[in-house]
Amino acid sequence: MSDRTTALLTRRRATLLTVAVLLCLPPFYLDAFWLRIGLFSLAAAIGATGLALLSGTAGQLSLGHAFFLAVGAYGYTWLAGDPGPGLPTALAVPLAVLMAGLAGGLFSPVAGRVKGIYLGIATLALVFLGHHVLLTAESVTGGFNGRSVPPLSLGGFTFDAGDELTVLGVPFGAEERLWFLGLALFAVTWFTARGLLRSRPGRALAALRDSETAAAVMGVDVARHRSAAFVVSSMYAGLAGVLLALAFRRVVPDYFSLVLSVDYLAMIVIGGLGSVAGATAGAVFVTALPLLMTRYADQLPLVAAPGSAEGAVGPTEAARYLYGAAIVLVLLYAPDGLHGLARRSRDRLRRRRTPTSDPASAVPSPPPPAAAARPKEHTL
Repeated sequence: MSDRTTALLTRRRATLLTVAVLLCLPPFYLDAFWLRIGLFSLAAAIGATGLALLSGTAGQLSLGHAFFLAVGAYGYTWLAGDPGPGLPTALAVPLAVLMAGLAGGLFSPVAGRVKGIYLGIATLALVFLGHHVLLTAESVTGGFNGRSVPPLSLGGFTFDAGDELTVLGVPFGAEERLWFLGLALFAVTWFTARGLLRSRPGRALAALRDSETAAAVMGVDVARHRSAAFVVSSMYAGLAGVLLALAFRRVVPDYFSLVLSVDYLAMIVIGGLGSVAGATAGAVFVTALPLLMTRYADQLPLVAAPGSAEGAVGPTEAARYLYGAAIVLVLLYAPDGLHGLARRSRDRLRRRRTPTSDPASAVPSPPPPAAAARPKEHTL
């Protein structure tokens, strides 16, 4: 390994360690509102990473991501709650993720044979079917009013504000405890997704996205890889649903609607298709924007505070207008999203910081005599 490669790896590890330390600091300095935004953003980043693997890497369009989020959220609530099996919450989390993967596996034969807009319409049916089931299966889902979410408990440590806990003089409530849980789940998601993209199956999915015919010629099983990508994406969505349920503390059917699926598509388009970092950036942007506009609605022009008169533009609608405009701008001027924009900016800065060579060496040398004496070729 060369010295330059070693220095680059050391720099990356130092950067990663610095980011990890900085992400551990917010519970000690920020209030519950900002931590709640961070929790929702972490959950959205986990779900957006799964959709980025499916749509950005495998090239499959899905409008049913909200359905698998609901499977994860309600699966955990039912498995750990009463009525329900009442399983230990630490066991209910992986089982809920597996339930979401099983739901994706049941739909994977369709995903393996259908592509493009046809798959998008097929997954759209999942959202409407799932919403109907959530409303009618009251014994499991609680119906329209939803269900309360049991707090997660690991080894006697509960992620809620039930017992008093103080760390470095800072009282740790539910948001502070869930923050570190969300960071751990996001870290697992980040590294597993990046490892998948760099592995042989990830390269096969990328080849499948670029040219299905060429991938099949190279020996890629098209149907099997499409189905596998759909199952993996469903499991990521299920994990995001579990974290959302723990953060909300109550799950209701109306949250898991078509609008939520569209939000996730906006996340990966704005952040950059096929990029884990881009999906994370898009998730933070789309998730945090409406919450921030709701809090500061009275200080923003052309935005009415929640509960104002009819006809006024509320903060949620204004946020959707803004990231709708962001999608248009990204598609026009930065098709690879925020991640590609940041990469190009970083490359420009790197080129500017690279010391230039001797100016004398930059002067082009005259052509050799043989080239100078060569007669010009005439073409018809």
